[in-house]
Amino acid sequence: MKVFVAGASGAIGRPLIAELVRTGHSVIGLTRTEAGAKALAKMGAEAVMADALNQEAVETALRQSQAEAVIDELTSLPKDPAEYAAWFAGDRKLRLEGGGFLHGAAQKFGVRRYLQQASGFFLKADGGLADESSPLAVDASPGISAGAQMYAQIEARLNGSAAPMEGVLLRYGFFYGPGTWYDPAGASATDARNQQMPLIGEGKGVWSFVHIEDAARATVAALTAPAGTYNVVDDDPSAVSVWLPKFAAAMGAPPPPAISEEVALEQAGPDAVYYQTRLSGAANTKARRVLDFQPRQLEWLAAR
Repeated sequence: MKVFVAGASGAIGRPLIAELVRTGHSVIGLTRTEAGAKALAKMGAEAVMADALNQEAVETALRQSQAEAVIDELTSLPKDPAEYAAWFAGDRKLRLEGGGFLHGAAQKFGVRRYLQQASGFFLKADGGLADESSPLAVDASPGISAGAQMYAQIEARLNGSAAPMEGVLLRYGFFYGPGTWYDPAGASATDARNQQMPLIGEGKGVWSFVHIEDAARATVAALTAPAGTYNVVDDDPSAVSVWLPKFAAAMGAPPPPAISEEVALEQAGPDAVYYQTRLSGAANTKARRVLDFQPRQLEWLAAR
């Protein structure tokens, strides 16, 4: 299949390109930089240089690609999650405006299938784990609510696609693995080693992660699976009180310091408290059944 990937140079983009090439697809990757284009070429993909916020450039690139499928992995994320609030406006603009240009072009030029990155960690579950019918947590703390509302707009855009284009929403968990915040060389590992990732309150918030290589395999499988929504998360949704101390140990850090919700609210704000005390994990039952998704065990939980 001829596949056009936007966000091809990002953390998920690189393993996704590699998996697409490995499985025999013809791949066109959209990137803004010469370095990104050279990296894509080395992986066996055709590189197209364009700014996703330039509608004319996006339409030209997609039209010339003659792609049958588009995968939207557009993001603009900082190297350190502590900086995300400052980056959010730019990330939102890229995903909504740039992603809107890409989605519109896909419909205009008759793309058959459109795969969209979505969130498997800003979901709202009334007890237990969120499934594909669960809503986004648009009424959460201010920063998380803003992120959830962004994803809600993205999901509504895809779900409103005109026939015959088929839409697939991939609700990924928090990425870990090479090039991510949770890699041993990443910012979160550094924060843990510097005692800057405290355990807040009882740490009851449940997180779902996914290794970027597992996410890439699920995404490729979704090219030929029934259209719809899939939670692409690992088998180990865990409370922060469980995964954070094990993450710290795996990163060579001492146990995380513990602080109360009240102190955290004053020092770090309501989003930090929500992440650690109220976040909902997600279930991957559908992805395992339909995509033959077989994620690895979360690495720091596996380390005993």
